[in-house]
Amino acid sequence: MPNINIWTILGVIAIILLIIFWKKRSAVWGGLTIGIIIGAIVAIVYLIRGSGFNWFVVGKGAILGTIAGSIAESLGIISNFLKKKDNKK
Repeated sequence: MPNINIWTILGVIAIILLIIFWKKRSAVWGGLTIGIIIGAIVAIVYLIRGSGFNWFVVGKGAILGTIAGSIAESLGIISNFLKKKDNKK
């Protein structure tokens, strides 16, 4: 039986979100970029403290950034939908 944890599940969700938003620039890709940058900074701090460079921290930052970006993108889509719905009245 494979070892499936929450980070594996969230990673698959993040990959699916990146595939959905592949063609256009969106908050999902911005979240991925910011997540990688923040994850790399935290991993460098681990390196300086003597624990070694931890690639899992970079991956977790990328996953969390992608999911945060998808939430921001979803809020934008909902806002546009509500504006269109309100203008029809």
